[in-house]
Amino acid sequence: MSFRFEKHYTRAEAKAMLPQIRAWLARLQGQSKSMVQYEERVEDLMKDGDDVGGPTVNKWITARVDMQMLVAEFEKRDIQLKDLERGLLDFPAVIGGKEVFLCWEQDEDDIEFWHDLDSGYAGREKL
Repeated sequence: MSFRFEKHYTRAEAKAMLPQIRAWLARLQGQSKSMVQYEERVEDLMKDGDDVGGPTVNKWITARVDMQMLVAEFEKRDIQLKDLERGLLDFPAVIGGKEVFLCWEQDEDDIEFWHDLDSGYAGREKL
């Protein structure tokens, strides 16, 4: 049988990762908000044709690099970050011999839902 993903999570494995994932999401969400502020500031500086540089640009670059590193943590584990604002993630899994996603949102205490690879959040079903 051919699967789309190399890594598949059991419910217990996905649940064990939640503390780390919550920390990554908090950092990502914080950096995302910072990025918006830095981008607005850089745009203001560029309106007048000013040479853009200095602390604002350095902070913007640092935030961007940190976000890329955090996203890479999800990607290298085959964890799908579906919606950063909601903290919506999918973990590849196999249920009944079928490849599916275990679905989790950051306000949920446990991994309690799954859906087909192509159905998305609307197709969530209780485990």
